[in-house]
Amino acid sequence: MTTAQDWVAGARPRTLWTAISPVAVGTGAAVLLDGFRFLPALLALAVGLAIQIAVNYANDYSDGVRGTDMDRVGPDRLVATGKATPTAVRNAAFLAFGVAAIAGLALVAVTDTWWLLIVGAIAIVAAWGYTGTSRPYGYSGWGEVVAFVFFGPVATLGTLYTQTGRITWWAVVASVGVGLYSVALMLVNNIRDIETDTVAGKRTLPVRVGEARARRMFMSVVLLPVVCAVVVAFVHPWALIATVVALPSLLIAFAMRVGAEKISMPLIFKGISGIGLAYGLLLGLGLAL
Repeated sequence: MTTAQDWVAGARPRTLWTAISPVAVGTGAAVLLDGFRFLPALLALAVGLAIQIAVNYANDYSDGVRGTDMDRVGPDRLVATGKATPTAVRNAAFLAFGVAAIAGLALVAVTDTWWLLIVGAIAIVAAWGYTGTSRPYGYSGWGEVVAFVFFGPVATLGTLYTQTGRITWWAVVASVGVGLYSVALMLVNNIRDIETDTVAGKRTLPVRVGEARARRMFMSVVLLPVVCAVVVAFVHPWALIATVVALPSLLIAFAMRVGAEKISMPLIFKGISGIGLAYGLLLGLGLAL
């Protein structure tokens, strides 16, 4: 029998910051522009969290029924371990997608931005298409790109626009920094799983470019957000408080570069999760101040 703890673990709580950070930055930008609105911010957060949870369950289901998680290096999956049936996990993903759709509909209704329904629909299709179609783009090396787009610019600027009706150049720069940390999180998983993904036929980005290049790519991805914060600070100096993540970002980049063994990957994963969340919250706070 699947326990509540199993379902919580299956939702992968350590990945949910990827939905929190862009909303924090977008809302901080809205405060700066004197356009903060609580309800749209709350609904944007609900959409982001629901989609991230849906992606996690959908990935668990799709990889589980394909059998590509049987020799998994990382945390156990619900379907692969038999803790939950494929049907139950698929239904959990659909339920989360439904919550995201309802919250998204409420968001566009409250803000009268009906055209954003198209963006929301594309986001849900992209979330399912990561591993849930006959030709999943996550198996061909596009996962990091899509994660960057939707958990960076789309989520951050969407949050800002639904509150203020505006998008600024410095908000775009801030959204890039947020999105890059989401890419970093995905790179950790995919670098860790290179061997098993290769055997399973998953051509993730690290599989395609090789482990050495993927590790160098990770270094750039975790350091560039600090540069983004500095650029934003030229216009809004308080954004500099986000640069406190510079040292931990450098340390975690170095750990990945020197070739941390797989047993160290959980520590790197936890580290990048904490850094990514701190960056989003601090940059959002800096903009609000």
